[in-house]
Amino acid sequence: MRLILLLLSCGVASSVIHSLRHVHTGSLEIPNFPDTVAAVIVDGYQTNYYDSLTKKMVPTQTWMSRVSEDDPDYWKRETSFWRGQEQRARAHIETYKERFNQSGGIHVLQVFHGCEWDDETGEVKGFDVVSYDGEDVLMLDVKARRWIAMKPQALSYQHRWNKDEGWLQFMDHRLLKECPERLQKSLDYGKSMLQRTELPSVYLLQKTPWSPVSCLATGFYPDRAAIFWRKDGEEIHEEVDHGELLNNHDGTFQMSVDLNISLIKADDWRRYDCVFQLQGVEEDIVTELDRAQIKTNWVEESSSLLIAVAAVAAGLILLTVVIGVPVYRKRKAQGPSHAPEDDQLSEKLKPVLTPHTSVQTVSYFHLSFCS
Repeated sequence: MRLILLLLSCGVASSVIHSLRHVHTGSLEIPNFPDTVAAVIVDGYQTNYYDSLTKKMVPTQTWMSRVSEDDPDYWKRETSFWRGQEQRARAHIETYKERFNQSGGIHVLQVFHGCEWDDETGEVKGFDVVSYDGEDVLMLDVKARRWIAMKPQALSYQHRWNKDEGWLQFMDHRLLKECPERLQKSLDYGKSMLQRTELPSVYLLQKTPWSPVSCLATGFYPDRAAIFWRKDGEEIHEEVDHGELLNNHDGTFQMSVDLNISLIKADDWRRYDCVFQLQGVEEDIVTELDRAQIKTNWVEESSSLLIAVAAVAAGLILLTVVIGVPVYRKRKAQGPSHAPEDDQLSEKLKPVLTPHTSVQTVSYFHLSFCS
């Protein structure tokens, strides 16, 4: 495959946005599941974990154990904080059950808060969103320092928390000061994993000659990337279908974008290319739309079809020989008196023996394969 990699070195980097997220889930009446589960996620990697069964915050990455060297009380302090959140979650669920006129059954409260940090500009953005039974009910406008109710049932929380200056100051400190500091330390502890850059392998794939051409980039890190098709150097959106960002088993990622080529003339193929962009790498990876570079299993499938048809034809011939020879011998031995019965058997075998039937058989298998 011809890849045009405009810059092999990753030394020239642009701004990268890093993130630290807390995901806190409180629930009621879920069988064999803790009432509270909390996790800390740094740039997509879970680093800390807490649940209401163990009642202890613990590291989930070996390099996060280093935090104790700089902050000996860190794990104790985090454990205490999440135990308090466990009690708050139960109280909030009961409140929302009452306000939504609910009784028993499974109910889930989820709090999603944290920060993003631009490693070039130093800009920090905080966020805090509360959801109940899968719907957002409350969010914090960090810049304005005020809570906003997304559902009428959360209005009382909005009014009460906006009047609590101590709570607003705590959230402001946690999201805009404590969070980015912890994020930067986590990035340093897990530098070999979290701050690496891996460029992908890029392939052009096609299932059949009339299928869309898929541009697949796989094996890249981090996950902040984009992939798209261009025509004459301009990004196109029509006849294009974007796939989802997927995880690979080794911690890297893959993503793809399909191009419908049914309306593209053969002479115009050279006007199209696929572009992959990775945050932190200044130059793009560009892959030209070239029929010779497309990987497909169509040839192998066609060969398999021919082999299958040949096998069926050979089987039919063998069946004819096995049945036909004894019939012929029996007819010869019994003489003309059995002609009507032999003629009937011959008529039954005729569809197998005639060339017309062979064509039907091949056509049937071809249609079955293509359908």
